[in-house]
Amino acid sequence: MIKFYFSILRFFKKKKYDRHVPLGDLIFDRSNTANFYKFGEGTSCYNNVLIIGDVKVGKNCWIGPNVILDGSGGLTIKDNCTISAGVHIYTHNSLDRVNIKRKPVNIEDNVYVGPNSVIQMGISVGQGAVIGALSFVNKDIPEHEKHWGIPARRQV
Repeated sequence: MIKFYFSILRFFKKKKYDRHVPLGDLIFDRSNTANFYKFGEGTSCYNNVLIIGDVKVGKNCWIGPNVILDGSGGLTIKDNCTISAGVHIYTHNSLDRVNIKRKPVNIEDNVYVGPNSVIQMGISVGQGAVIGALSFVNKDIPEHEKHWGIPARRQV
């Protein structure tokens, strides 16, 4: 019976959106996940996103699949941001397991973070900034700048 129910859900998701999604996203709509975590109006968040601690997300953001949002040190993502598939945003490190270090991350409005990028604890990303795919961000990014690479560097 359960298998039949999930087959029907899969059929309708394929018909409506022309996509296959993980089981959790068949059951819970991405807007429901965002609403559950009290993210801003119009924000979409895949069900398989790992959300830890104090995470605040503004309006009209898109948080893709397989993302890690570590808010153990405080994470703020403002309005109209795209957090692409596979992005990891960390606000702590446990190099010293006894004294875990935590620093907040702040991402301003209209920021795009490309797929599979990593943002280290304590980083601020300015309004309108772009972070390219597969980047490691270990320094603040000023507003309206484009950065990518390992480590991420300004691109002109």
